[in-house]
Amino acid sequence: MARSFFGGVHPKGYKELSSEAPIYPLHPKTVSIAMSQHIGRPCTPLVKVGDRVTIGQKIGDGQGLCVPVHASVSGTVVAVEMRPTPSGTNGMCVVIENDFRDILCPNLKKHESINELTAEELIAIIHEAGITGMGGAGFPTDVKLSSGLGKVDTVIVNGAECEPYITADDRLMRERPERILGGLRVIQKILQPERTAIGIEKNKPKAIEAIRAAADRDVEVRALRVRYPQGAEKQLIQAVTGRFVPPGGLPAAVGCAVFNVATCAAVYDAVYRGMPLVKRVLTVTGRAVTRPSNFSAPIGTLYADLIEAAGGFCCEPYKIFCGGPMMGIAQHTLDCGTIKGNNALTCYSRKDNHEVAHPHCIRCGKCLDACPMHLMPLQLHKARQKSNLEALEKGNVMDCIECGSCAYGCPAGIPLVQSFRTAKKMLRDAKAKEGKK
Repeated sequence: MARSFFGGVHPKGYKELSSEAPIYPLHPKTVSIAMSQHIGRPCTPLVKVGDRVTIGQKIGDGQGLCVPVHASVSGTVVAVEMRPTPSGTNGMCVVIENDFRDILCPNLKKHESINELTAEELIAIIHEAGITGMGGAGFPTDVKLSSGLGKVDTVIVNGAECEPYITADDRLMRERPERILGGLRVIQKILQPERTAIGIEKNKPKAIEAIRAAADRDVEVRALRVRYPQGAEKQLIQAVTGRFVPPGGLPAAVGCAVFNVATCAAVYDAVYRGMPLVKRVLTVTGRAVTRPSNFSAPIGTLYADLIEAAGGFCCEPYKIFCGGPMMGIAQHTLDCGTIKGNNALTCYSRKDNHEVAHPHCIRCGKCLDACPMHLMPLQLHKARQKSNLEALEKGNVMDCIECGSCAYGCPAGIPLVQSFRTAKKMLRDAKAKEGKK
């Protein structure tokens, strides 16, 4: 029986815009590959202007909490410079002009079987493939696996895809279930869990059917109630196992590890095909797009090329999100290249503008009921306005998952998520300043 979790909301899904659009491969003329695509240190470029590169060739790497990045097309490096990134800031990028020859790096190594490989060897392959969490967090997958060794009794695969509009994981589960299950077998070999479950919301019946048909008997496929933010790591754990991750804690604290379906597919590609993470499935959707679609796009594909492939804009866009409208980041330019954790581009029309000119709290308490992390959004918002760092820390603002449930349910239209993102930065900056003393 699927359990529930505290809080959450039920936003209109709009998934019908793109849910029946099959995954279509893209071949862009150029790619702009960011050197920082994950939590941790950015990579240092390993190539220079004029270099010829091949698909899967390492073009960036670094020390510490860092995973490499690879060329997603074969061709010529035309720039190594600061360029716009989905975070809204400029970052170091390697720009490659596609030669459309699809030449593979000769160093790629396939593995027919994982039986003779140790957990450590598999983790090393995953690290070298540059795999990070592809559900949005961008945490290096090899680090998550290493930290879970001997601590995890339950592996959960996240197929919830609860964010409105986005259908990339849905299509991946329908069309490529063998890649997801193949990657899951690698994760099982590494962590040796007692239980493995795949959680998929009930509004994806064809995906549930496809995964069930491909899954081994030891893998539970759980049809979950439709509720946002079901796909958030801690909420999914609670829905599937009934376990509650404590404030400030990680899933391993309750014996769980969670991996997105796209991450599992990338693990399969890395181990069995020898292919690093160089492309991903993403959705281009919204009422401002002529033809909402799902694409398999090389990492670094420009947003402008994605929009063009979806038929262009059918009206003037009001707002464009990297990701979905609940957790996505509004973009100021289409010159950004996609990154590993980028699962969608959502394009709002003017009809989707629900902003309030002068938001004022009416003390209805809906934000309290909606917060899945048991936080007090209004009090945190007030503390942020007053720059009260002590109150922000005591209120556990760092536990906010930025799901947007509080803002969605706020009848006053207060931009709570932006407030909490600012509050987190204030705390991080303050701690960094203390560390320098």
